[in-house]
Amino acid sequence: MGIIKLQDKRFESYISKDRIQERIKVLAEELKKDIGDDKPLFLGILNGSFIFASDLIRQCDFPLNISFVKVASYLGTKSSGSVSQLIGLNESILGKTVVVVEDIVDTGKTIEKIDALLKNSGAKRIVYVTLLFKPDAYSKNIPIDYKAFDIPNEFVVGYGLDYNGWGRNTDCIYKIVEE
Repeated sequence: MGIIKLQDKRFESYISKDRIQERIKVLAEELKKDIGDDKPLFLGILNGSFIFASDLIRQCDFPLNISFVKVASYLGTKSSGSVSQLIGLNESILGKTVVVVEDIVDTGKTIEKIDALLKNSGAKRIVYVTLLFKPDAYSKNIPIDYKAFDIPNEFVVGYGLDYNGWGRNTDCIYKIVEE
C-alpha cells in the first residue's frame, strides 16, 4: 500500500485489501439471509462498482442475475452536480428484487436517479448496497441498506474508484493527501 501518485495528486493507503474482502463476506451473508430466496437482479453502477460487484456476487451463494447501468457525476475530485445516464437497463425488472451495487455513495444524486428509474420500471423491491458511504455528504432520503464502510467526506481512489480515470486497478483504497 503506502503512497501512490495519480496524475497531479498523491494518495495514501486507507482501507486494506483484507479489510475490504472481510466486509464483502459479511455483506454477502447478510444479503443471503435477507433476500437470498428472491433470486434478485444485482444491478452494478459502472464504472466504479465493477470490482466490488464482481467480488460481492462471487461471495453470494444463492441464485442471482447481474446487469449494469452506466452513469457519471464526477469531474476530477468533485461531483459535477448532475447525473447523466449513459447506458440503460436492457431487461425487465417488473416484480423483481433489485440489488443496486454502488462503489461509493456521497451526495446521493446517482442513487436518486437510479431509484426513480427502477421505481418507474416496476421493481418489487429495491435494495442498496455500497462499498463506501459518506454520511456527512449524503443529502437524500433513500435508505442505503448495506454499507461496507462509512468514511469521512474525503476523496478516495482504488478498488474501482478513480481520479480522472486512473487508479481503479488497485486492490485497496487510498485517500487523497492534501498538500
